[in-house]
Amino acid sequence: MPTLKVISLGCSKNTVDSEIIMGNAESSHWSLFPSDSLKNPDVLLINTCGFIGDAKNESIEMILRAVGLKISHKIHKLYVMGCLVERHGKELAQEIEEVDAWFGANKIEEVIHAIIEENIEVNLQDRELTTPSHYAYLKISEGCDRRCSFCAIPLIRGKHISRSIEDIVSEARALVHLGVKELIIIAQDVTYYGVDLYGERRISSLLQELLKIENLEWIRLQYLYPHGFPEDLIALMQREPKICKYIDIPLQHISSSVLDSMKRTSTKEQTEELLHKLRKALPNAAFRTTLIVGYPNETEADFEALKQFVREFRFERLGVFMYSAEEGTSAWDLGDKVSEDLKNHRADEIMELQESISYDINSSKIGKIYKVIIDRKEGDYYVGRTEYDSPEVDDEVLIPLEEKGLKIGAFYSVKITEAEAHDLYATTSVQ
Repeated sequence: MPTLKVISLGCSKNTVDSEIIMGNAESSHWSLFPSDSLKNPDVLLINTCGFIGDAKNESIEMILRAVGLKISHKIHKLYVMGCLVERHGKELAQEIEEVDAWFGANKIEEVIHAIIEENIEVNLQDRELTTPSHYAYLKISEGCDRRCSFCAIPLIRGKHISRSIEDIVSEARALVHLGVKELIIIAQDVTYYGVDLYGERRISSLLQELLKIENLEWIRLQYLYPHGFPEDLIALMQREPKICKYIDIPLQHISSSVLDSMKRTSTKEQTEELLHKLRKALPNAAFRTTLIVGYPNETEADFEALKQFVREFRFERLGVFMYSAEEGTSAWDLGDKVSEDLKNHRADEIMELQESISYDINSSKIGKIYKVIIDRKEGDYYVGRTEYDSPEVDDEVLIPLEEKGLKIGAFYSVKITEAEAHDLYATTSVQ
């Protein structure tokens, strides 16, 4: 059997694309190697990220390492696809001639046909999961209609295109049939789902259909754009225990002048009003956000306002990006006025502040009981998560292996015994 290895870089949306390619290849009698396998395949496919500078560099470094394998005849063919190619494909093809073919974003069918050398009918629901078998990402739309000044995603992925409710539910049922217990709903803008298909936001309608699926325990929503946040979604999250009380809401900044330049369509006051509404409606929810520091017109006063906002709102989860100037975006013309040293300093200040907040919040959980799902064994611990934690990016709950008999993918009630800023320690002895 011919062999394929896929290396998927970047976001969870790339992960889904890679899983579809792998699933269709396997259905066409190809053998798959995990991305971390030391074996060399007949075909190596790299699915790149082109979002910001660091991600681009990682993708290019991976391509160059793969070129080394090609030159030494350890792989037969090398294909590269994804966001970096969509942005810079022509230049890459001129500079790196050893790559057999380049494919931009949203070219899944072309990639599959090139790999298996046959024009089969591609099944977009045929996926080889690369996540643990008890959770999976479910992509409900592609692209984005927003025009945030710093973001190249609309240039890469195109306009917002929703999948139909029927198609999404069909895939969700198939995933749950395979043993998936947690579906992580992903899109560039989950709250905007359905506008293009149905003339209105229909994320709540979609969730109501997903809630009917037997043996589905958790539904997690990621990337909830703040402007126009649906009121019916808030009500649904209040009453449905299967929808994780997890608000992943990327805000980027709090200064009204910075938000205006970013074309975020919300002011400081509107942002704070929404957050307070959500806190009141969902008092036990965990809030996750991402912020950008070093935006071209971010003044010292703007940054101080951002720090004060972080102190006051006390997000359970928070990440920081340093501004990356991306050609083709409207912010490109502003230049890159904040030095890299100052960007780093501001990012460190925010994360130091968040470290203290995270530790305080986690410490308040000691002695309390939570439902966790076990993701894996690592070192001396079972590693699990609460509904307040998304895989790979959030906190983990560590349970000693001495508590024998815990199963990967199963749910348990645990009592928190110790806390760190980003990890909790627990026991299944909850008496």
